[in-house]
Amino acid sequence: MTPTGHLLWLFGALIALALGGLFLPLIEALWPLAASGATALALADYLLGRRVPNLQLTRELRHSLPVGVWSRVGVRIENPGAWALDILLHDHHPNSFEAEALPARLRLPPGRAARVGYRVRPRQRGDAEFPGADLLLLSPLTLWRKRCFLAQPDRVKVFPNFREISHYALLATDNHLSRMGVRRKQRRGEGNDFHQLREYRAGDALRQIDWKATSRTQKLISKEYQDERDQQVLFLLDRGRRMRHEEGGRAHLDQALNAMLLLAYVAARQGDAVGFMAFGGERRWYPPRKQGDVVRELLGQIYDLQSTSEAADYLMAAKELIPRQRRRALVILLTNTRDEDQEELRQAVKLLAARHLLVLADLRESGSLEQDADVVLFIYREEIYKPETEKQHIADIIVAKHRNGPTGVVQLFFRQQLAQFLDAETRIRPVEFA
Repeated sequence: MTPTGHLLWLFGALIALALGGLFLPLIEALWPLAASGATALALADYLLGRRVPNLQLTRELRHSLPVGVWSRVGVRIENPGAWALDILLHDHHPNSFEAEALPARLRLPPGRAARVGYRVRPRQRGDAEFPGADLLLLSPLTLWRKRCFLAQPDRVKVFPNFREISHYALLATDNHLSRMGVRRKQRRGEGNDFHQLREYRAGDALRQIDWKATSRTQKLISKEYQDERDQQVLFLLDRGRRMRHEEGGRAHLDQALNAMLLLAYVAARQGDAVGFMAFGGERRWYPPRKQGDVVRELLGQIYDLQSTSEAADYLMAAKELIPRQRRRALVILLTNTRDEDQEELRQAVKLLAARHLLVLADLRESGSLEQDADVVLFIYREEIYKPETEKQHIADIIVAKHRNGPTGVVQLFFRQQLAQFLDAETRIRPVEFA
């Protein structure tokens, strides 16, 4: 229990009254009564303030939060006591969370409950815990304050920003992936999976001719093949020390995880199996699978995946992956390299490419890439951000760097159906009939 400003003012008034008694006999006669009354009030208020009722605290929040996004948290306190309470509340949020509107003041009527709300924004993924709340209680006469802690542990999981990913997932659902550069293209006659029979066309290979169908119909019939389905996509994810670097306020590992989840969603929609292996620290292995909600399972596997202080050993990771993934797969290596890593990376790539189809996604800092590049271009389409704009199907090509020429902005016509850029003046227009 500590005194409040009201108690200090009360005893300050007694001291002033005592000083006044030096000059006025009447005040001198009244001072002992005033001092006794003030002391009795302070003592009674102290004793009442020590009797804290059995407050009940509950917290209202979602147990799955996206990193980097503000989320609401509600705290409800119930007062079973016989008098009202003035409370200053500070909820203990995890250290990795930013918070707004804390501490909060509230008044609890007797036998009633009150609720306060605030916002939190997680700064990193993983498990987190709200242990409880600190309460600063005022005594009934507000002469004393008492601090107490109410334990109310709540555990939450902080996932990658699935709200941001769901935006691209919605584009995929609406067949608008071409806006992101992801295009579906059927390659007739290629692949190994049988698609259909059709009449022979000039240029068809002899292996495509179905001789039994040809003999029945008395004309040449060809088999048409399509790209294989039910393939396996495996992400080889670097979680070493270089993935701790930040760019644009986000760690490279977080950017790699978002890209991995988006590609996993696209692959799963095509009927492919998806898995991953993390290296550059403690290994984490998730074999390729496609049953159930693969993306949700991946979220559960990677939400607490953090970068380490270890260097990524590409060759060791490749050697560990070979016996685990015996079936041929599309392996996407997500990493952040430097020039000194190239020799070891080349050996790992050579080992993996002997059995799998390999794609290397190197997240080198853009500053390093821009320094080495001769030309740096950015694409801006205003209709994506302002659907009502007059600049429909117009793309601004921003030439930010041109080592051997001028910089500036060039406008091109964008044919979304083909993901094709054309000169704005000579673009193909529909034929007009008289």
